[in-house]
Amino acid sequence: MKVLHVAAEVFPLVKTGGLADVVAALPPAQAQQGADVRLLLPGLPAVLDAVQGARCVIDIGSCFGAMRVRLLLARMPGHRLPVYVVDAPYLYRRGGSPYQDPQGEEWPDNLQRFALLGWVAAHLAAEDADPQWAPDIVHAHDWHAAMACAYVAEHAPTRAATVYTVHNLAFQGLFQMHDWPMLGLASRLMSPSGLEYHGQLSFMKAGLAFADAVTTVSPSYAREVATHEFGCGLDGVIRGRIEPVVGILNGIDEAVWDPATDPAIAQRYDAERMDGKRACRLALQRELGLDADDDALLVAIVSRLTSQKGLDLLLAALPSLLAQGVQLAVQGTGEPALEAAFRMAQQAHPGRVQVHIGYDEARAHRLVAGADVIAVPSRFEPCGLTQMYGLRYGTLPLVRRVGGLADTVVDATPERQADGSATGFVFDAPSAAALEGAAARALALRRDPARWRALQVAAMARELSWAGPARAYRALYERLCAAA
Repeated sequence: MKVLHVAAEVFPLVKTGGLADVVAALPPAQAQQGADVRLLLPGLPAVLDAVQGARCVIDIGSCFGAMRVRLLLARMPGHRLPVYVVDAPYLYRRGGSPYQDPQGEEWPDNLQRFALLGWVAAHLAAEDADPQWAPDIVHAHDWHAAMACAYVAEHAPTRAATVYTVHNLAFQGLFQMHDWPMLGLASRLMSPSGLEYHGQLSFMKAGLAFADAVTTVSPSYAREVATHEFGCGLDGVIRGRIEPVVGILNGIDEAVWDPATDPAIAQRYDAERMDGKRACRLALQRELGLDADDDALLVAIVSRLTSQKGLDLLLAALPSLLAQGVQLAVQGTGEPALEAAFRMAQQAHPGRVQVHIGYDEARAHRLVAGADVIAVPSRFEPCGLTQMYGLRYGTLPLVRRVGGLADTVVDATPERQADGSATGFVFDAPSAAALEGAAARALALRRDPARWRALQVAAMARELSWAGPARAYRALYERLCAAA
């Protein structure tokens, strides 16, 4: 089976969030299970600088506002999977993030930049971009790749089926309706049954409406997006699909996230040799300038600093948590108000709170390895990978019972502790009080070393690899191909 994954980012070349980790890990897992897998990426500077052995497959010429567009075929560094790169210097070779300029403003030509990505995917499916290879499945990830589903459905004479994965429904790729002519699609699709969304164009709707199958990154999130509370205005579109949305829980790359082999942490360890985790904790306290307090509950946050992530709840609870013996280490970027609030917390509580505004991959590994608890108090969470990294490292997650957090963390109730299935601390209400209650339970359990160790062992034993999700996607692909 030939599978083309279409995405805007991939770890370690370009990463703004968990999407990059998924695109880096799922295709190799599928290749290990026998699929013929390739990636399609935009020609961002970091991508072009890193891929190996690039050669031109086709010189497309002028389109989507770019004077010259070429399709390159190369190899990914590391796992060396084949990767197509859309080389359009005018659209992609620029600074900033994949989606924003250095000042944090959306690129004004994002419509053209990501429509081109989907358009090229459709031509690969139609066998007129690379005559030597055409996919059976076009798997598009998030709004940046969603137009692939519309272009395949409308323009590409192909038997390829399309799968669209929603990584976060809140980011929808909305554009002005007057830009419609740039897409080259029939005017009938300017309607609410097509891409129109409250007077705008929605790339997200292109995936939801036109893909042969829609998936989310956890079973709970698949149910949630069909509700008014979590549907971000698109719950009606989701409920209106003939085929329901399928939830397939993400995995993690266990070669990258493994405390027994991790080169970034102070001392390696595993579930049978936990002395290394204590060494990581002490090293982290020294690195961050936190008090060398053995009794403290060291809580880490590695996250985008946004209200979605529930970090305002943590800030509201912080005075009480610090009074009870919590230390807090934060890494992330996001909303200016939250960044400023965390900086103020650090200034007000030296030795108890440390904040790093920015992202550093090695530092993230040290935070996960050195903390006692990893907090993910999200208002909604499609899957979440941070809590799974915590499980892998014996750093117990403290999470709200939503989306993938509900699917991956078992609350340390007395019953779940007794049967050995507990792996963390879960709360329900999106409130500071509920978060405080879960943290208080974590504080109490950490004072009982035997029970705490039992939770760590159960957490580290959790199966988190991509092997299971890869098999689930394979079953979905096979069903779609059989139907075609």
